[in-house]
Amino acid sequence: MENLSTFWEITLEVWNQGVFGLSIGHIITSIAIFFAFLVIRGLFSRLVVNRLKVLTRKTKNSVDDHALEALEGPIRMIPIALGVFFSLDYLNLGGEAAVLGNNLVRSLIAYTLFYAVFKLIDPLDFLLHRFTTVLTSIMVDWIIKALKICVVLLGAASILELWGINVGAIIAGLGLFGVAVALGAQDLFKNLIAGILIIAEKRFSRGDWVRIEGIVEGTVEDIGFRSTRIRRFDKAPVYVPNAKLADNAVINFSKMTNRRIYWKIGVEYDTTSEQLRKIVQEIKDHLYGTEAFETDDARATTLVNVDSFNSSSIDIMIYCFTKTTNWGDWMNIKEDFALKLKEIVEGNDCAFAFPTSTLHVASLPESPAQIKSLPSLEPETPLNKG
Repeated sequence: MENLSTFWEITLEVWNQGVFGLSIGHIITSIAIFFAFLVIRGLFSRLVVNRLKVLTRKTKNSVDDHALEALEGPIRMIPIALGVFFSLDYLNLGGEAAVLGNNLVRSLIAYTLFYAVFKLIDPLDFLLHRFTTVLTSIMVDWIIKALKICVVLLGAASILELWGINVGAIIAGLGLFGVAVALGAQDLFKNLIAGILIIAEKRFSRGDWVRIEGIVEGTVEDIGFRSTRIRRFDKAPVYVPNAKLADNAVINFSKMTNRRIYWKIGVEYDTTSEQLRKIVQEIKDHLYGTEAFETDDARATTLVNVDSFNSSSIDIMIYCFTKTTNWGDWMNIKEDFALKLKEIVEGNDCAFAFPTSTLHVASLPESPAQIKSLPSLEPETPLNKG
């Protein structure tokens, strides 16, 4: 019994002495307080969010709904900050431990506040997209990215200041290092400025079909700070530095007002003048009578003319534009037009020409003796020599 009593006394001594002058009982209770706040975290966030949703439903605009949706994450951080605060307060720390605990609580509060500001930038994206006449979607994306980076940097600087770290001195100390980095990052800044120019000039936007001669052709997916991602038609992504897009000619097919059809069809030389006139007129009637073609001279040029006398055909030039710019629709219109051209030509008892040669013989030898005296056209070989 005496041994058991000694063991119990030692146990009580360890329990009361604990760690860093704190009894194990206080430490366990403090941990229990923190986990209690973690348990009520979900309930707390649901109650607060549901109450705020009731208030936002009474308003007519949807901005506050988007803001509340963005703030759900920061609201869930509040019980964690409260749990750390009350658990440390229960321990009643002193000296350096109290300073560390105080800094930890302040850091959590600062993190929660900047996290809320960071998440509130997303509803700002929703607002800025309303001003599409002034700001393009790419410009809005860049503004949102820049704001988020600023919030992250300010939040990190604030937390470092809370821990007694002089951010200004760090920045000043990195001055020479920054110069060295800047010299090595000239391409980065060049691409950044080029990206700003691309967005400001509205050369292209997300979803446009572009071709950069000698580089790539495809659909623009994203314009980043350094490069632009273009998806080729074989579905392979290509990352093009913005500087190349700024320095090279860019053809934006998505900005076409109409699509062009430029053909030359050749008919046989047996075609009479009257047949040529009828073919040309029927082609014009088809173009001007079909809704798919743009016939307003102020918007597009339409020409159908006998163009030239080729070596084996009389060529008719057809120069016209479709109203649609969609590639698939344009191909269907071209197909229908090609079939109609064949119908028009054949309907006028004419035919399409193909490369031919006509040999005119002025005279033939009068007697077999003269034919025998004609020189041989076969090449001289060892077999026919003998």
